[in-house]
Amino acid sequence: MTTSSRPIRVGVQIAPQHSTYQTIRDTLAELEDLGVDIAFNWDHFYPLSGEPDGLHFEGWTMLAAWAEQTSRIQFGPLVTCNSYRNPDLLADMARTVDHISAKDGGEGRLIFGIGSGWFERDYDEYGYEFGTPGTRLDSLSEALPRIEARWEKLNPAPTRDIPVLIGGGGEKKTLRIVAEHADIWHSFSDTETLERKLVVLSDWCEKVGRDVGEIEISTGVRGATGEAAANLDKQLDLGVTLFTLGITGPDIDMQGVRDLVKWRDSVS
Repeated sequence: MTTSSRPIRVGVQIAPQHSTYQTIRDTLAELEDLGVDIAFNWDHFYPLSGEPDGLHFEGWTMLAAWAEQTSRIQFGPLVTCNSYRNPDLLADMARTVDHISAKDGGEGRLIFGIGSGWFERDYDEYGYEFGTPGTRLDSLSEALPRIEARWEKLNPAPTRDIPVLIGGGGEKKTLRIVAEHADIWHSFSDTETLERKLVVLSDWCEKVGRDVGEIEISTGVRGATGEAAANLDKQLDLGVTLFTLGITGPDIDMQGVRDLVKWRDSVS
């Protein structure tokens, strides 16, 4: 049983690859029915696994459809690539999608996941400058204040303070950016690595004058049975409250999702 005041949440990333959109739509509906807390996609232009030129869909137009389709589940990109869009435009897109998701006068449900980008083929094929990990992180650091400032200017304003999720584990730059801007920090760290990085994140928060407890800790997981479940328990003890499983076509297997939801309910 976690001592965190935050609820334990299950996220599922539907890879927008190797499936028809009908399949993706039906999968999202099933996730909502199963009680999953957050549905993610990703922001790439080509598959990341399997056939390199297989079926694939663009992420933000998909998120707008998800906003209209669903009524309860939160959703967002895991993660959008900062390099692909002007930051002010990206802020406006996020605000609009968030409004689309608001039902019956309530708040929107978008989780604004963002990172510096890494998949070189996206850059080369679509004409973006790839640069270096350092220059891409510098661009992310410059973009986030612009995004936050644009949200302050938009009319209508966002329905609420849109939660910012930052993905990545770099200790010199990424975790500083997390300390400065993130409501949620996501990584794919194993338990030992996560423990070390949480110390680094706490140090960065102290340097920028922020309480590390304000940041929800999120991790990618491989399942919720056997050894995988034991790892979930260990990460829960470290303060992780958002656990995200990836699923992909062409043969989407929902059993792992059911197991993860069952585990969440058993420890909540």
